[in-house]
Amino acid sequence: MNIRVALIAIAFTGASAHALAMDGSAVANPQSTPIEDYVYGDHPDIAKVLETSEVPNVCGPVSVEMAYEDSRGQRHIMRYLIIGNGCSNG
Repeated sequence: MNIRVALIAIAFTGASAHALAMDGSAVANPQSTPIEDYVYGDHPDIAKVLETSEVPNVCGPVSVEMAYEDSRGQRHIMRYLIIGNGCSNG
């Protein structure tokens, strides 16, 4: 991996994490549900997606959040990384 690409990815990830820390949760959190960070290989019990945060229009990895209910009706908020909407192939 090119060093420049890695540094840009780290910068975008850090900026996204800083923005979330400044604004709190990007998903409505009325019961102060703890935010769980997704780890590759986890198998969350997602019965119903309630809400997702907006995906930023940047090209690189960004943190987003999803509020969901499990099969027992418990509310969870999961934070995970995706590639932003700003990437294009042309």
